[in-house]
Amino acid sequence: MKLLTLADLSSALATTRSRNAKVQLLSDCLRELAPDERAIGAAWLSGILPGERLGLGPAQVHALRGVVPAQQATLTLAQAQQQLESLKDIKGKGSAGARQAALARLFEMATPQEQDFLARLLLGELRQGALEGLMVDAIAMATDLPVADVRRAIMLAGAIPPVAAATLGEGRAGLAHFKLKLFEPVSPMLASPTDDVESALAALGEAIFEYKLDGARVQIHKQGKQVTIYSRTGRDVTLSLPEVSEAVAALPADSLILDGEVLAMLGATPRAFQDSMRRFGRKLDVDGMQSRIPMSLYCFDCLYVDGADLIDRPTAERHALMSDILPAHLIVPRLVTSHAEAAGDFLSAALDTGHEGLAAPYEAGSRGASWLKIKVAHTLDLVVLAAEWGSGRRSKWLSNLHLGARSDEGFIMLGKTFKGLSDQLLAAQTERFLELATSDTAAHVVHVRPELVVEIAFNDLQASSRYPGGLALRFARVIRYRDDKTAAEADTIETVRGLAAKPQNGSA
Repeated sequence: MKLLTLADLSSALATTRSRNAKVQLLSDCLRELAPDERAIGAAWLSGILPGERLGLGPAQVHALRGVVPAQQATLTLAQAQQQLESLKDIKGKGSAGARQAALARLFEMATPQEQDFLARLLLGELRQGALEGLMVDAIAMATDLPVADVRRAIMLAGAIPPVAAATLGEGRAGLAHFKLKLFEPVSPMLASPTDDVESALAALGEAIFEYKLDGARVQIHKQGKQVTIYSRTGRDVTLSLPEVSEAVAALPADSLILDGEVLAMLGATPRAFQDSMRRFGRKLDVDGMQSRIPMSLYCFDCLYVDGADLIDRPTAERHALMSDILPAHLIVPRLVTSHAEAAGDFLSAALDTGHEGLAAPYEAGSRGASWLKIKVAHTLDLVVLAAEWGSGRRSKWLSNLHLGARSDEGFIMLGKTFKGLSDQLLAAQTERFLELATSDTAAHVVHVRPELVVEIAFNDLQASSRYPGGLALRFARVIRYRDDKTAAEADTIETVRGLAAKPQNGSA
């Protein structure tokens, strides 16, 4: 397939409002991809950025604006992918210049529209409304497979491209490639907020309430004495958590896959999230940091035990098996009840202990179903879209954050805030924003690649014609950056609209 076809489709998607029409356009394109183009076509149309793997910065892409384009479209998708992949092999002295020259040669082969598509893809500015949710539906339509089956395969694969390639080539038989396997982490479940225990019980009936911990998400795989600990994004963080690895290695089961969180504790009380993150993923002085900030493991799910895949079994069954294997101190505190008073008391106990609130997994569903989360404060995990240079004492820093929620159309801005930012955080975020800048850094507003997730507290939501989502955050303030989350895991505009539709109590 010509790269121009993908570029034309991207433009068509950006101007198409109907979700069903977008899915149809994507599905038609997926069917036309050659076997060696299916994975990359699905990835690029989902906005997955090859620049993250290729070591390309925004400045290198912006420098290509003057490259003279090709007059005719001859560049294929496979050729473009091959050229980009070749950049990874350019290393050593002078590699930056050589990489820039190789990228320029690719742009010389591209027409103006293809250049624009490539640049926006590499900068994370595709904004065509073809994010993961739409691509899942499009793959299902193109292959005549149930959406739930495609979504499950993507969860097991941890990514869209391999599932697209397998199912487009083999149909239902392609799903058989995606099974739960030891030492191949699966995608985490996401949680949707609800106001209180009454709302959770109304949705679930009898619910399994668990403490919602303020730590770092982990997935742990065990085979014999071999233990590997993965972060939320699938990164191997085993070496930074020796006490956790030792605790799991000592468990009686020969093979296990566990979902949980690790966090730093001070007695029975959690330490600050920042303390936990100082340990998480650390590579230097691990022993010294371990003595100063020991980490505790709390598991909330068991996906695999001694050769048995539990992923499609009911939540209660998985929990029972986990309780048979793990000692109580390694399991998240849990209460099963249908009574609001008991659930309220359990929530109070969680908050009194210093935890965030409660989580409630869907009891009747398999692991693919999402959780409900109950917090006392109104908080959202949003993506930083831009930042403004400060004034006065803050003039040397990028300060006022432009915040957006995730949607099928990209990211929808909900407001701005500079509150809650210490001088240390201002300095650190300025450095990072300049690395991610996609616009002139001398301008008052610096737009950045939508990669950084920040937890925002706010008093309530109000209708607003100022922002495209029709809503704005009131009295927003920064709680922290969520280095453990990607932009694909930020809260959605549907979640925000759901909160706006409920009575607000004005508390934060």
